[in-house]
Amino acid sequence: MGPRLNLAPIADHPPIGIDDQEHDAAVVAPVIERDEEDYLLFTRRSDDLGNHPGQMSFPGGGAEPEDESILATALREANEEIGLEPDEAEVVGQLDDIRTISEYAVTPFVARVPDREYERDGIEVAEIVVLPLSGFLDPENYECERRDHPYYGDIVIHYFHVDGYTVWGATGRILVQLLELTTGFEAPERIDRSTL
Repeated sequence: MGPRLNLAPIADHPPIGIDDQEHDAAVVAPVIERDEEDYLLFTRRSDDLGNHPGQMSFPGGGAEPEDESILATALREANEEIGLEPDEAEVVGQLDDIRTISEYAVTPFVARVPDREYERDGIEVAEIVVLPLSGFLDPENYECERRDHPYYGDIVIHYFHVDGYTVWGATGRILVQLLELTTGFEAPERIDRSTL
């Protein structure tokens, strides 16, 4: 039996929105229960994409005019990218919006999803990756870096190295808040390296 996420604080969390970016997007952070442990599902983005090629991300993408809400965006994109049916996603709550370097305001939703085989779309998604929560909670798998960002100034980049994959960037920031709200994880004060 491995670690589990306490998702109750996410249900109670009042998310902070962002409305000053050129584009809106949304993602689903899918939580899977497997062998009495929680896992997180990620996609590895295709190397051919213009924005964030090859990076690990949660399923999601940009808002379309026909989307009824930003949650509808997240569920539509997750359906397109990994074949998650909207009624399969037990949406628990919403995390704070984040800004990306590609001028998106991204709204993350957390949802429990079934433990089944998912089908990648083959265009934007190179691989579907399910990683154990225990890997993200192991301090040996975490490092951080301070950078001078052209828009946001002094920022910290989080890196999680789990089972041969590295989760960082915008997805790393979402993951840090998810872990801080649902586990005993705290992003350490230490900075492993700096590019300032």
